[in-house]
Amino acid sequence: MQLVKDPDNIKIGIIGMTEGNGHPYSWSAMFNKYDQKAMTAECPFPVIPVYLNKEDYDTMGITGAKIEVIYCNDRKDAEHVAKCSLIPNIVDRPEDMIGLVDAVIIATDIGSEHVERAKPFIEAGIPIFIDKPLCDNHKDLEFFKNARAGGAKIISSSSMRYCKEFAPYLNGHFHEIGQPRLITYSMPKKWETYGIHALEAVYALTGPGFVSIRNTGSERRNIVHLKHKNGFDVIISNIYDCSGAPLTIQGNSGTVSISIKDSYYAFRTQLVKFVEYLRTGIEPVPFAHTEELMKLVIGGIESREQGGKEILI
Repeated sequence: MQLVKDPDNIKIGIIGMTEGNGHPYSWSAMFNKYDQKAMTAECPFPVIPVYLNKEDYDTMGITGAKIEVIYCNDRKDAEHVAKCSLIPNIVDRPEDMIGLVDAVIIATDIGSEHVERAKPFIEAGIPIFIDKPLCDNHKDLEFFKNARAGGAKIISSSSMRYCKEFAPYLNGHFHEIGQPRLITYSMPKKWETYGIHALEAVYALTGPGFVSIRNTGSERRNIVHLKHKNGFDVIISNIYDCSGAPLTIQGNSGTVSISIKDSYYAFRTQLVKFVEYLRTGIEPVPFAHTEELMKLVIGGIESREQGGKEILI
């Protein structure tokens, strides 16, 4: 069942930005195209024009959907994103989008802010995509579970789930390496914001069933050990100022190492999945999986704060 009145003309609002997160620039450009000169010369996130400019400009866009309205905490940010990413309307309050859009993307990555950002749209019955992580504490997870039970249309994910490099191994297709024994992945920045990237990438490969999580690191050096019901372990490192490393799966008969080279594809696919959700009402990922992932995010924080205690999921 479609969630929008006109599936061929979907008007979307976007909300941002948070420190170090330029999604309103890039995600809006994936819908609307962009001012090539302004984006290349002025975008405060240099990596964004680099990967945008690699694409065929003439074929960019997501058919039947546009970013029509933007809100940022700082209006100057909103004005600049609108200029670069060809967004026609700016509002001074998020709730001013209501009545102008069919759906909203909350493109911020601070989980503790997402309940407050989502509430006006939940109350208005507007479908929402929330950037990763959905939340970072049990109280907010309970809020979203209750909202969903009450009929709210909310989905959330990390784009890492959609990396094309992972496709041969999704949902446990590890035939070339046998049964998995150890999966390792390394991410920079904070566990609170980037841990979910590693978690969801791994989760897309293994499926649900994580038993426990232990974080023996610190806020800037998170070293995380997860156990899965199927008998393998996962080690994730989130070290703030360290470069990332390929995802490695070691099995009982071989090893594979996977590097991500096309972030544009993953971001765009995630947005396409949201548009498909609006057109069909079919979730790209069961919310039960998102819930388990949030318990892992939260468990990683709790374990670290409790001196590396093993947290049961």
